[in-house]
Amino acid sequence: MDIKIPVYQPSLDDSEKKNVIECLDSTWISSKGRFINEFEQEFSKYTSVRHSVTVSNGTVALHLAMLALGIGDGDEVLVPTLTYIASVNAIKYTNATPVFVDSERETWQMSPEDVERKITSRTKAIMAVHLYGNSCDMEKICLIAKKYNLFLIEDCAEALGTKFKGHHVGSFGDISTFSFFGNKTITTGEGGMVVTNDETLYQRCLHFRGQGLAAHRQYWHDVVGYNYRMTNICAAIGVAQLSKIERFLKLKHQIALSYKNGLNGLPVEFHAPAPDVYHSYWMCSILVEYPSQRDELRAFLAEKGIETRPLFYPVHTMPMYSDKYQKHPVAEYIGWRGINLPSYPGLTGSELEFIIESIRGYYK
Repeated sequence: MDIKIPVYQPSLDDSEKKNVIECLDSTWISSKGRFINEFEQEFSKYTSVRHSVTVSNGTVALHLAMLALGIGDGDEVLVPTLTYIASVNAIKYTNATPVFVDSERETWQMSPEDVERKITSRTKAIMAVHLYGNSCDMEKICLIAKKYNLFLIEDCAEALGTKFKGHHVGSFGDISTFSFFGNKTITTGEGGMVVTNDETLYQRCLHFRGQGLAAHRQYWHDVVGYNYRMTNICAAIGVAQLSKIERFLKLKHQIALSYKNGLNGLPVEFHAPAPDVYHSYWMCSILVEYPSQRDELRAFLAEKGIETRPLFYPVHTMPMYSDKYQKHPVAEYIGWRGINLPSYPGLTGSELEFIIESIRGYYK
């Protein structure tokens, strides 16, 4: 059946259109223009991080963070296996080795206890991924990073607006990244951001982002750099989107509350916030009792025109990362049972009611 309710869609209005038209009228449509600086400045202000660097997407944001930290051959980076593939691929891009970490059962986030177990003499960094809008336990992870003198990278692609003990995720790490793909809480179409409080890392990001161009000599390149720049048009959309972030978050919280209340009493587990966390609910997600039920429920909902997504498959089970047998039982338990439900800010009350009644219908 044709999809009537997508799992996600961006919320756009005349403010984005106005900014894009200004870019077109000014002819500043590439990687220079007023919206680039404005987006970076407003993003730093919102997240309370000193420096922000726009990039072309969230995956290159992670790669740029790795490059800025000097991670490479012989280094190990601890990363949750329950994550989107980009988190792990970015480590491989630098020829470093991803070391997989299991999840916490209650929060679905990276397990600090397993992080500490996996540290070796080759460990260079921890990549904390804030999954589906929840937050890792940044207090414990920061203590571990400090104890072992490790870099801390935060992958906040799914967690703009999320807070741990009152502080925005992305403000804890040495360097952090965000994504603005079309299905993220705010979007630029394609785009990302690298943020840091460290001046040297900031300058290194700028250097590598812009083809390795030397600061004081025109068309002289002194490192192998990359064209990872965001366009002014994308930044123009981002400026408009960021101005609406609090409204988006409020709507997402209302959607999450509707799901939580509406699914109460069913044999499903709703993804709840961790202690001391303001959950941004990028995706509202549930776990079913048995792995076999996931595809059945998704097919049942699809027949009614409701699109869903499976949770991420643990990366250690994928062919290019499964050369050595590993078991991460919590991540596997969650990964085989999880479903993302429609979660976008424009979801109407009647659509929500229809989704909830459809899920309840499956269990009758």
